[in-house]
Amino acid sequence: MKARIVRLLVLALVIAGIVVLYQYREHVDATALEQWVKDAGVAGPLVFMLIYIIGTVLFFPGSVLTLAGGAIFGPVWGTFYNLTGATIGAALAFLFSRYLASDWVEQKTAGRLAKLKSGVEEEGWRFVAFVRLVPFPFNVLNYALGLTRIRFSHYVITSYICMLPGAIAYTYLGYAGREAVAGGEGLIEKGLLALALLAISVFIPRIIRKLRNKPDDSET
Repeated sequence: MKARIVRLLVLALVIAGIVVLYQYREHVDATALEQWVKDAGVAGPLVFMLIYIIGTVLFFPGSVLTLAGGAIFGPVWGTFYNLTGATIGAALAFLFSRYLASDWVEQKTAGRLAKLKSGVEEEGWRFVAFVRLVPFPFNVLNYALGLTRIRFSHYVITSYICMLPGAIAYTYLGYAGREAVAGGEGLIEKGLLALALLAISVFIPRIIRKLRNKPDDSET
């Protein structure tokens, strides 16, 4: 009985958080994030990652946070903070789905859940790698995968590695945008590199799809 009450309370808190964040989403932008990080001083990176973690759990668009991370911290540290925050947030959403709110998540992801379960059963971590690289709603995926039988360690490691290309591309895009606004040097080179990274992150899923759909020669 107590366990059920705890589950219901946690579920209610998450739903309430989603509602509140949705109501105040217009106030969460790159400028606000930068100010919060500055106000935190040396703890700024931790504050940013905490915001990213909470945002991931509460369905806040990760692209907004990733672009902000690149603008605030630059391409290298920005990528690290973005990827770490996204992975921890994805891990928490996964655990929440698996142990606390499986019924609620199953209702929200009913149309996609059967395909995800069958994919994980057939391919394991390789399926997780595929769905991390192709366009798929990031926040929904975190919760949906919690209902599959994938191992938690495989989920976390695969997610961290396979989210890296997109994290690099969008972080650098945020950095290049900040440099353009500030009038920094080498804007053309930085802009071209940002576009190249974005193009690579877009074409990787297409290549993977073709490889997955390619007939196995051994079967012919």
